[in-house]
Amino acid sequence: MVDNTEMLKQLRIDRSAPPEPAAHKGRWIGLGLAVLAVAGIGGWLAFGRGTTWVVATAVAQPITPAAAASSSVLDASGYVTARRQATVSAKVTGRVAEVRIEEGQRVEEGEVLARLDPVDAQAALEQARTQLDAARALLVEQRVQLARAERDQKRQQDLVARKLTSQQASEDAVTEVAALRARIAAQERQVAVAQSGLDMAQVQLDNTVVKAPFSGVVTVKAAQPGEIVSPMSAGGGFTRTGIGTIVDMNSLEIEVDVNESYIGRVQPGQPVESTLNAYPDWKIPGKVIAIIPTADRSKATVKVRIGLDIKDGRIVPDMGARVAFLGEARPAPATDAKPIPGVLVPAEAIKNVGDASLAYVVKDGRLEERKLTLGQTMSSSRQVLSGLSAGDRVALAPPDGVKSGDKVETRTR
Repeated sequence: MVDNTEMLKQLRIDRSAPPEPAAHKGRWIGLGLAVLAVAGIGGWLAFGRGTTWVVATAVAQPITPAAAASSSVLDASGYVTARRQATVSAKVTGRVAEVRIEEGQRVEEGEVLARLDPVDAQAALEQARTQLDAARALLVEQRVQLARAERDQKRQQDLVARKLTSQQASEDAVTEVAALRARIAAQERQVAVAQSGLDMAQVQLDNTVVKAPFSGVVTVKAAQPGEIVSPMSAGGGFTRTGIGTIVDMNSLEIEVDVNESYIGRVQPGQPVESTLNAYPDWKIPGKVIAIIPTADRSKATVKVRIGLDIKDGRIVPDMGARVAFLGEARPAPATDAKPIPGVLVPAEAIKNVGDASLAYVVKDGRLEERKLTLGQTMSSSRQVLSGLSAGDRVALAPPDGVKSGDKVETRTR
C-alpha cells in the first residue's frame, strides 16, 4: 500500500517558485493594442471616409406643356443614307487617260470627271466622215448624169416630132432619165446612212469623256490613269467598272428599322427628332417621309424613311443615328387644366438595377438613392412620376459601384 501522506504531498502547490516577470506580460499586451489600432485605422480608411465620386448633375424640372407635346412615342436606330448617289462609269470600254476627281471634291452637273484614250474612237470618226464624203460625191455625179439624160430626152422628143428618129430612141431616153432618178434617190439614202454613221462615231468619241450626272460630292475614287474601265464586269480582276462615286448631299435622309409590333405608332408626316451618334447633343428636326410597305422577315422590322429639315456638312452617309418619333402636338391647356404629374430628368440620370429604376440625388455633398416610378419618354428625357421632386439635383450617368451615402463632387458638363 502507498502511504497516503506521500500522495497528499504531491498534490500540494509549491508556492516557493518565482513568479512570471511583469515585463513579459506587458510586451504581449502592447502588441495586442497595436494590432487593434492598425485595424481601427484601416477600417476608418475603408469605411469611415468612403469613396468620393465626381459626377455631372442636372436639376429635375416640372413638366411643361411644350415638353409634353413633344413626347416621344417610339425610339428607333438607323443610318444616314443618300437617296441620290451614283457610281459613275464610262459608256464604252477603254483605257483611262486622265482622272480629274479626288475624294471629298465638290462637282457640278456636266463637269468632266475623267477621259479615256480617244485614239480608236477618233479613227472611227475619221472613217465615217470619209464614207460620208464619198457618198455625197457619188450623189453629185449621178445628179450631173441626170441633167444630161434629161437634155438627151428633150432632143429625142424633138426629133420624133419631126420624124427624124424612131419612137424607140425617145422611149430609151425616157427610161434613162427614170433610172437615174431612182439611183439618185437610193444614193440620197446612202448619204443619210453615212451621216448616221458619222453621228454614231461622234457619240462614241464623246463617250470617252466621263461627266458628272448631277451635282454632288465625290466619296470614292475608283480608277487611276492607265487602268481599263468598262461599263460591265469583264473577265479577270484588272478591269474597273467605275470611275468614282458621287453623292448628292441634299438628298441625305435616315433609314430606320422599326419593330413591326410598334409600326402602328408611326405615320407619314409625323414629326421626329434625330440624334447622330457622332453629335449626341445635337437634335435634328425632321419628319417621316414614307413607311416602306414590306417587312423584313428575319428581323421582324419595317423600314421607315426619315427626312431631315436641316442640311449640314456634319451629316454624312452611313453615320449611325437614333430617331425619336414624337407624338402629335397637343392644344394649349386651359387655365383650369390639371398640372402634368411628375418631373422631367435626363434619361442618363436613370440607372436600371434588375427590375428597379434608380436615381441618385446629390444632397449635402453625398449621394442619396431614390427608387423611381417612370412615365413616358419625352425626347431625350424621362417622366418620373414618383421618387423625385422638382428642384432635386440628380447625378448624370452614375458610375458602377455607386451607393447611397457616398461622397460626391459635382462638375459641369
